[in-house]
Amino acid sequence: MTFRGRRNASLVLAATLLSGCAAGHTAVVDPAPAGQAGDALTVATPSPATSLDFTTVGGAAIPAALMNNVYETLVAIDSETGEVVPQLATDWEVSADGTHYVFQLRRGVRFSDGSPFNAETAAFSLDYVKNHWSNALSSQMDVVKSARATGEHELTVDLHQRSNSWLWQLGTTVGAMMTPNGVDQLASRPVGTGPYAVSKFSPNEFVALDPRDNYWGTPAAQPVTISYFPDSLTALNALRSGGADVVWAVQSPELLDDLPDGIEKHVGTTNGEVLLSLNNQAAPFDDPRVRQAVAYAIDRQAASEILFGGLATDTGAAPVAPTDPWFTGEDYYPFDPQRARQLLHDAGAVGAPITITVPTLPYAQTAAELIYSQLTEVGFDVRLESAEFPAVWLGQVMGAHDYQVSLVSHVEPRDLTTLFGSPDYYLGYDSPRVRELFAAADTAATPEGFRALTSQAVDQIMAEAGAITLMNMPNIVLSRPGVTGLRPDMVTDSVDLTEVSAR
Repeated sequence: MTFRGRRNASLVLAATLLSGCAAGHTAVVDPAPAGQAGDALTVATPSPATSLDFTTVGGAAIPAALMNNVYETLVAIDSETGEVVPQLATDWEVSADGTHYVFQLRRGVRFSDGSPFNAETAAFSLDYVKNHWSNALSSQMDVVKSARATGEHELTVDLHQRSNSWLWQLGTTVGAMMTPNGVDQLASRPVGTGPYAVSKFSPNEFVALDPRDNYWGTPAAQPVTISYFPDSLTALNALRSGGADVVWAVQSPELLDDLPDGIEKHVGTTNGEVLLSLNNQAAPFDDPRVRQAVAYAIDRQAASEILFGGLATDTGAAPVAPTDPWFTGEDYYPFDPQRARQLLHDAGAVGAPITITVPTLPYAQTAAELIYSQLTEVGFDVRLESAEFPAVWLGQVMGAHDYQVSLVSHVEPRDLTTLFGSPDYYLGYDSPRVRELFAAADTAATPEGFRALTSQAVDQIMAEAGAITLMNMPNIVLSRPGVTGLRPDMVTDSVDLTEVSAR
């Protein structure tokens, strides 16, 4: 099979800046890097990055800022169709058994440090994921047997077995093309082939991006600064006063009721499932009946109204984005408090004390109040505790697995196998049957088999209530008059800012 085509310069891959980052600073920082004063377009968001090294740090804030802006990938995911299309690879051939790929690479591409992009650096990048990344996403490259240059601009990759997900994942964070010259400064000065270079970075405050003069494709429109604010209200005030041009990922829908004249609202879709995480290996949630009771006890529509004014998408409690091919729209757990009480009674867990560890993110803090009320109503003895995000939350919940219940938005695309494919992940979900279905789906010979087997895995996860998706988040973006090039729909883990400009 052969795929041929050229890069569409208008491709926009966008993903929200909602999880995997820290609470922002209230200090107002100069959004324009040195030498660009007055030129930089400022994008305000409430979810800052503490580092620029996503190879060692989880979450979405770093790839959202860097992917497609600083880093590019061999292939991209078309934001309208969800299909794999060329980017740094112009075409590729795949063997009949799906294990042998030969990529033809774009010529004349250079990294921001001036070094050439070629098959050697592409092979290095794939090997670097396998051998040096500590981010859990690195497991997406486990299927790669070898990657080697078979010509200056020809990359050959062999897989251990057919993988229906691997090529798609190459269009996300794990597919970022890097140079050996740049990996020593990943945390502060990343080097990529994209249209922007990082000119300045202040952890928790801002990332300044300058257009590259030697970019191979269509140049970025103007300098951009991603500026971090502690909440959406502060960011909106900056938009009102001229301190920001765009507010990305508004998390307070009540702010939308009285917007100043001229402020434009854009609403897009996301991969961000707001996951109510239940520690499957900690009592009382080691009993699936108790997890099912939680699922029936939560009014997801009420949560959507409270958090996003009803703009969120109900996925039926399943951790599947509406854009995924195995999304069915089935309601696995309709709101049914009486059934929740019965399940708690059957499990002998009436009055069970539980603690919800809530990250210091606006949507999580708001949702926790509703969850507290509804779980108390069906018979749990509920306590709320706050965990500073990301440092404390990532260390305690995701790192040490020291929690019973938590909630956070997981925005990594098609992350079903990351969430439920290993009992060592922070959810503690352990199902040999689901792992068998994941493996069979990935190696299925047809797209239909891939979808059907993945759907069976989702059914099994939901039957056991491995975790509860409260909703799939919308991406609400506000902009001042004169801003163009915004694409709020998000299919991967990138906010593409290359076409955004303001007059």
